[in-house]
Amino acid sequence: MPTSKLTKRVIDALVPPAKQQTVLWDTELKGFGVRVLPSGLKTFIVQYRNAGGIKRRINIARYGILTVDQARDQAKLKLAVVIGGEDPADEIRQARKGMTVEEMCDWYLTEARAGNILGRKYLPIKESSLDMDESRIRTHIKPLLGKRVVKHLTIADVEQMQTDVKDGKTAKPRSGGRGGMATGGAGVAARCVGTLQAIIGHAKHKGLLDAHPTQGAKKLAGKKKTRRLSAAEIVMIGKAMTHAKCNGENPVALAVLRTLLLTGYRREEGQAMHHTWVKSASGYVAFPDTKGGAQLRAIGPAAVRAIESQPVIAGNPHVFPSEVGTGAFTAVSACLQRVAKLAGIVGITPHTLRHTFGSIAGDLGFSELTIRAMLGHASQNVTQDYIHIDEALKLAVKQTSDEIERLLAEGAMKLGTMQAAT
Repeated sequence: MPTSKLTKRVIDALVPPAKQQTVLWDTELKGFGVRVLPSGLKTFIVQYRNAGGIKRRINIARYGILTVDQARDQAKLKLAVVIGGEDPADEIRQARKGMTVEEMCDWYLTEARAGNILGRKYLPIKESSLDMDESRIRTHIKPLLGKRVVKHLTIADVEQMQTDVKDGKTAKPRSGGRGGMATGGAGVAARCVGTLQAIIGHAKHKGLLDAHPTQGAKKLAGKKKTRRLSAAEIVMIGKAMTHAKCNGENPVALAVLRTLLLTGYRREEGQAMHHTWVKSASGYVAFPDTKGGAQLRAIGPAAVRAIESQPVIAGNPHVFPSEVGTGAFTAVSACLQRVAKLAGIVGITPHTLRHTFGSIAGDLGFSELTIRAMLGHASQNVTQDYIHIDEALKLAVKQTSDEIERLLAEGAMKLGTMQAAT
């Protein structure tokens, strides 16, 4: 393990690792170090063995909150306690058993962002998931239960929180420049219960609680999204997209919309796609991260044409670039609503396009197993792991994409016929 006398200059010069974490140990005080995360977060730590010979590691404070000298003094105090036969980690654990919901949520976010809490597939929880957790915590969980001591919570408390969120008691304007209100509703309420239950479960797993006090709380049943576009509606969308293009609609927005229709990719996947991920000759896109982890996803020639029609912007790696800076375009949902209004279609979202792709594949006779692979769903059993990006899957994607392209083209042709007639 790397060592050096810890100083401000040394810590400032530390480069965050590409993945996991690194620790630089102090040569002046054994067991004192600084941990660096890929995010750049630097935290002073102490490592020791307790009276039972068990290795312990505890946080002192973030770098910047304490200076190096202040943190070293705190480390000396912790290590002095260890020499006296006590275990500071046990003291911290006991103190945490009296945590409030607010304190436990803060603990969870800190530990999870540091990669110390594992989620699905025993991997660190994704930043995007933690951002959603943090939003629910800040908007709903803390205002309703933040001051309550976790070990004293009851199932009734959690289910009442769910009712309050559903009824809009925590509704407020969205932050971060987003419009509208965070209004709650049944879906958000159920996800808040899921988030809180998971946090308490992680705390129990880490020894902060002796038991899960609200195990068994019931979540509201969600409404499964089954809306799909019919063949006739796809034709109407094609007609509306052509009309929108002729009347000044953002061409990047329309290109994203077309790509989502032709691939069944998730909104975030389509919008954030990089040029280097697209392997046109091989017929797939290599996503470094998706909801199901890193994936190779088949793509048909129709979608490749939509992607390759986009100009490459120097300094911006995205297929669909933002108009400002080097980020990705992020407003396809608004474009879809404008196009849907032109088409006279209601009740659709980008997820509707994904469901439509899968449904068209089903109409063409492809099996549920193949459709799941086409959409990049996480494997549910061992059998599904045998479906790779092979020629059969590429053919299924091509045929589905071609059929959707045909329907879009039919709509565009109808608009052309109407215009010619007038």
